[in-house]
Amino acid sequence: MTEDLKSEIRMVVAGQERTFTLAVGQTVLEAAEAQGLDLDHACGGVCACSTCHVKITAGAECFSPATEDEEDQLDEARDVGPESRLGCQARLERAPEDGRVELEIPDWNVNAVREGGH
Repeated sequence: MTEDLKSEIRMVVAGQERTFTLAVGQTVLEAAEAQGLDLDHACGGVCACSTCHVKITAGAECFSPATEDEEDQLDEARDVGPESRLGCQARLERAPEDGRVELEIPDWNVNAVREGGH
């Protein structure tokens, strides 16, 4: 797939009737917000909670690798598996060969925002 077709990358979300798009360089959360897909993000998308937990079930190899901070936050999420990422941190780095990524948004995301010290 060429870079000219990056806007045509389909983001298929389990349980959603419509298909969304995701551009190279965009996070799952950015794409969700831009297209009206409900994806919790209690911390505002700064990797300080686990409410934007998603499971990338196809195309995961095309996303940025998880950082240690992201993995620490995922420790607070339920039902975490190898396909788990935070939507605010999972940035598409290259287009998948088939032009498609698939993900699930768990219904049970936990708000684990931590308040700063007083």
